Amino acid sequence: MASLSFSSIALHSIPQKLPRTKISCVGWDPEGILGPPRGGHIARLEIRRRLERDADAREEIQRRAREERLRRRESREARVVPETEEGLVEYLLDTEAREIEIEIARLRLRLNKEFFDHLQREVGQLRFALNRTKEMDERLIELEAMQKVLLEGTEAYDKMQEDLVSAKERLMKILQSKDRKATLLEMVERNELNRSVLALLDENIANALNNDQEEAAAFMENVRSTIVKYITV
Repeated sequence: MASLSFSSIALHSIPQKLPRTKISCVGWDPEGILGPPRGGHIARLEIRRRLERDADAREEIQRRAREERLRRRESREARVVPETEEGLVEYLLDTEAREIEIEIARLRLRLNKEFFDHLQREVGQLRFALNRTKEMDERLIELEAMQKVLLEGTEAYDKMQEDLVSAKERLMKILQSKDRKATLLEMVERNELNRSVLALLDENIANALNNDQEEAAAFMENVRSTIVKYITV
């Protein structure tokens, strides 16, 4: 009977339900496979999210800029340029300030002596008119401001075109030279190397890459690296 009592006590002492296994150390790596623990993962995640948000914002800004350029181009192309000097004056007065440089380049042949003579005559008539009205004063201010912008703009455009022609000639001379170093030294002595030559070369490199002309682009990149050593501002 004693043995039966002992067995009964032993059976009742066995727990009915085993406790759940708990993981108390997530960094358990006795063999060092994962390497030493590193902190800052939350900061890195935040930086990554911020970069993604910045990338999305940049993409949105670029999309809006493309749409705005397209809108401005379509609006510009839809405008009809008048054939008379009087009409051209009104056309330019109605042009947005940010579009005026483009219009100067587009209408450079029309912005000639005859046009500026016509503009000066109207300015003179308003300036020396007897009984000037408020509307006449406002128009005089507009015409004088436009006259100044157009004179300075056409002068800058002509200078840019001259620089571009010179840059093309100089760049062609460099690219076709059999002794490039000697040619560059000669051009340095004549002060013929400047940013215009470099800008034109960069434009040619970009065009070559866009047209999958990798060999030509690589050749011009090599020429560019040589020019940079000798270039002056």
